Amino acid sequence: MVIKARYVHTNIVARDWRRLAAFYEGVLGCILAPPERDLRERWVEEATGVPGAKIQGAHLRLPGYGESGPTLEIFQYDPAANRPAGGMNAPGLGHLAFAVEDVGAAREAVIAAGGSVVGQTVSVPIQGAGRITFVYARDPEGNVLELQQWR
Repeated sequence: MVIKARYVHTNIVARDWRRLAAFYEGVLGCILAPPERDLRERWVEEATGVPGAKIQGAHLRLPGYGESGPTLEIFQYDPAANRPAGGMNAPGLGHLAFAVEDVGAAREAVIAAGGSVVGQTVSVPIQGAGRITFVYARDPEGNVLELQQWR
């Protein structure tokens, strides 16, 4: 059975939510969507299953969408658990993709803002879809981004 659904947001659990939100605002043009969250009620623990959970963070509007578009939800937990950054082929969330005008310039902006590059920039034809130029990078907390341009 298929249910009626609409995509709403993607959540990233951050070590420092303000720093990570500033990266997505400054480099990729996301826009803070108030209010900031400071969730400390018992229901947070009940919903997450994390004893004593407290959550702080915010939603960021994604570039290219209006006020009703999907958001990037960046939350910071207290207490926080440690999780090593996964490899490109690790199960779970793989990457967030952003269409950019200039892949090279976007790559350099990510690096300048504290991110890093995963692999090389490639440009390949995709049968029936055109040519894609893209690079995988990491935000300052290690989450993988795909910076892409189609022609």
